Amino acid sequence: MENQDTLRLLRECDAGAKMGVASIDGVLENVKNQELHDLLAQSRKRHEQLGNRIMELLSALGDAGKEPPAMAKGMAAMKSGMKMMMGNPDQQAADLITDGCGMGVKSLSRYLNQYPNAQPQAQKVTRELIGEEESLAKDVRPYL
Repeated sequence: MENQDTLRLLRECDAGAKMGVASIDGVLENVKNQELHDLLAQSRKRHEQLGNRIMELLSALGDAGKEPPAMAKGMAAMKSGMKMMMGNPDQQAADLITDGCGMGVKSLSRYLNQYPNAQPQAQKVTRELIGEEESLAKDVRPYL
């Protein structure tokens, strides 16, 4: 049971970290404000680092990870593209990132509760990813 919970939790974290990177990539090139750009680039790097740690844990369990659902990625890219064409690009980017972070925190928290028997290191990296999402949502508020 512990290994199954660990594997399932890490797979969801892997998908979440990849979705975070993709979401940031979807807005980064349109951001005009250098401080916001730097903030997003730093968070992207932390998402990648967490993703690498998650993959190490998954590899140790003999698993290749999980891609975000294609429909979710496609819808996010479409929403991102449409929103970035409307109004202030920095404000639109902050809005999209805030929404994405909220969804990430909600789903990762749900998985953390759903898989209570996951190994401590899997729970720890999940909490770190949740913390990164919460921090990013807070940091982009001045640009809304």
